[in-house]
This record gives sequence, C-alpha cells and structure tokens, in this order.
Amino acid sequence: MRFGVNYTPTRGWFHHWLDFDLDEIRADLDSVAALGLDHIRVFPLWPVFQPNRTLIRPRAVEQLVSLVDAAGERGLDVAVDGLQGHLSSFDFVPSWTTTWHRRNLFTDPDVVAAQEAYLAALAGALADRPHFLGMTVGNEVNQFAGDPHPDPDRIGRKEAERWLVRMLGACERAAPGRAHAHSSYDVAWYDGTHPFTPAHSARLGAMTTVHSWVFNGTAQRHGPRGAATGLHAAYLVELSKAWAPAPDRRVWLQEVGAPAPHIPPGQAAAFTEATVRAALDCPGLWGITWWCSHDVDRALADFPELEYGLGLLTHDRRIKPAGGTIARLAREHGGAGNAPSPAVRSTALAVDVGDPEAAPSRAVCAPGGPYFEAWMKLAAAGGRPAAVLAQRAGDAEHLAARGITEVLTVSQVS
Repeated sequence: MRFGVNYTPTRGWFHHWLDFDLDEIRADLDSVAALGLDHIRVFPLWPVFQPNRTLIRPRAVEQLVSLVDAAGERGLDVAVDGLQGHLSSFDFVPSWTTTWHRRNLFTDPDVVAAQEAYLAALAGALADRPHFLGMTVGNEVNQFAGDPHPDPDRIGRKEAERWLVRMLGACERAAPGRAHAHSSYDVAWYDGTHPFTPAHSARLGAMTTVHSWVFNGTAQRHGPRGAATGLHAAYLVELSKAWAPAPDRRVWLQEVGAPAPHIPPGQAAAFTEATVRAALDCPGLWGITWWCSHDVDRALADFPELEYGLGLLTHDRRIKPAGGTIARLAREHGGAGNAPSPAVRSTALAVDVGDPEAAPSRAVCAPGGPYFEAWMKLAAAGGRPAAVLAQRAGDAEHLAARGITEVLTVSQVS
C-alpha cells in the first residue's frame, strides 16, 4: 500500500517553476518525508515548460529532473503530471492555444502533436530515474472538454478516447514499463453528457485513477460527519471496478482532501481517518495520494477559500492534525508486510447507466442519484458493496472471477 501526497511548494505555489529554488524544495520534501510517506505527485506548468509549440525549455526539464532526484534522495518516488492544465481553479494553457491562436486542445493536429512531443520529453528525461513512477497525462484535463468551463474545447467520446490513447502511447514509448495513467475529475463518472467516460478511466492506462472531492454535493447532502461523506472515496474506487477489463486492475486514489467549510477544520482529522480506512477496505487499491502537502500562502490572491487550507502541513511546514493522522495510518499500513488484505466483496450492487461505453445515464451514480444513495445505504449499514454493470449482473463467469456471489438491484435496496 502506497501513501503519498500531491506536492504543493511552500514558496510561490506552482509558480515556483519561474523562480526555481532547489534548497526550498529540499526543505519541503524533508517535511513530507518526515510524515513517513513514500511518494509525491508533482505538477510542471505546461506554459512554463512549453511556451512555444516547438520549444520545450531544456532548463525547465532539467529542473524537473533535479526535483525528482531530490525526492529520491529522501526515499520518495515521484509521479509526474504533464499537461497543467488545470490546478486549484486556475487554467494553465500556453498562449499558442488561445485567443489569436485559439484551437481545440484535443483535436487540432498541431496542438496534439506538440502535446505528444512534450509528454515524451518529460517521460524520456526521467526514464532512467529509479524513483520515477510514471506520467499522468494531466491533472483533470477533462474539465476543458465541456461545461461548466467558460470556454470549452468540445469533443465527442470517441475523440476523447483517441486523444487519451495517443497521449498515453507517447509516455509509454518514452519511458517503457512505467505506471502511465490519466486523470479526470468526477464529472466523468456522474454526467452522462461528458465526453470523458467511466470506460476511459477504467480501461486506459496502467491503472485507474479517481479523484474524490466531497464538495460535489456529498457533504452538502450528508453533512461533514455523514457516513456517505467518509465513504465517498471508497465508493469511487469500487464504482470504477464495474468498468474494469480485469478483476485485478489496480485503482489509485490519486486525489482526496478535506475541503473547508464542507469539512470544518476541527473535523478534518476525523474525516481523513474515516476516508482512508474506508478506502483501505477496497481490494485492489494501489495507493492513496492526499491533496495536498502544504497550505497555500495567503499572500497569493484569488484562490477559492477552500484551496488555502488543504495541506497536511502549514505554509511554514508544521504538521496539522490531518497530517498527523495520515502519518499514523502510513506507519500502520504502509511499507512491506503492513499492507491491509481486505476480503473480497461478495455482494454487488448492479449499476444501470445504459450503454456502458457512453454511460448516458451515469447521473444515477452522482450524489443524490438513486445508485449513489442505494450504495451508501448498504455501506452505512455495515455492508461492503461492490459495483457491477447491469449488463454483467447475470454473467456467471465475470461474477465468479470477482468473487461476487450476490447481486442486488437499486430497487431491492430502496
């Protein structure tokens, strides 16, 4: 079981790439390593690294490699996100894709070729580093593809798949055998009109990634202490397995955090404990990467209020209560011989979203939707429901491979 953190630099946030200071980064990484974590996820800013379509700045790539080396010196493996993309409500896209040069991020041939070259450059520079885990194509790049983005690059489901396959292929060719993946925010699981689908998340890349944020209606509906709020991350982990091509496909809980005021600061440690323990009861979980390492400096303007206090450590690197909770859980369950061995989930709840590839009715899976609420009802009562597509609910071979002996429907639970 892997325990890690999404690294947010204390000096300058992700703008630190403009004033790169390896000593400050080393101090940040020392404070992360002191929590007993084993990996970080880092975020190059795309416009800083590729300011022109045909210019990938060598110095920026060298700085990324030096960060990865510094992490490795502290026993931290590193996953690298490529296309940033979108971070904490801010978009970071190069000038050669906007205004006078406006073109679709997912379908324009020149843009796609440049993205491919950029991801290959980062992956190739890190391919020989033993502490390099792999690339994630980008951080929630799917948010550019539809509403509520103010200026979306609209595409269809098949176009999204072609783009993902091409980006993942570039990473694999440049750094073969690493855990290359892609990420979406949860609209991919909850909105039937969105072009990035559950099938994309669960079938493309070395493992499935899920991002769990309870400000999506879960905490508003169930409250900060509600069972569904603490179970949301585990729910997404299990929901993803309904689309997985094989029972042993791994799932990475790549982002999860305790956002105020939905989770009041005084309840952040309890929420963290409930979330992690529920996730650890999911078979096939690769690891948990908390968002984020350090609080955002309040000298920086215009962030949504909840973004400032998500760190496990303060801006001056002091451990917060949630950070202490993660450190304790990492000691209990991380490392060789300590990983939990959750039992197979033998009861499944059938999810009917229409055609599994397009999932047009996936709103039933969203907070307040009938599938979401039925799954939570079972789990809150002490059950351990898995998720199985309705189309596979009668497939004896599929059920047996997953250890499922009972399939319930939403109407039965309701």
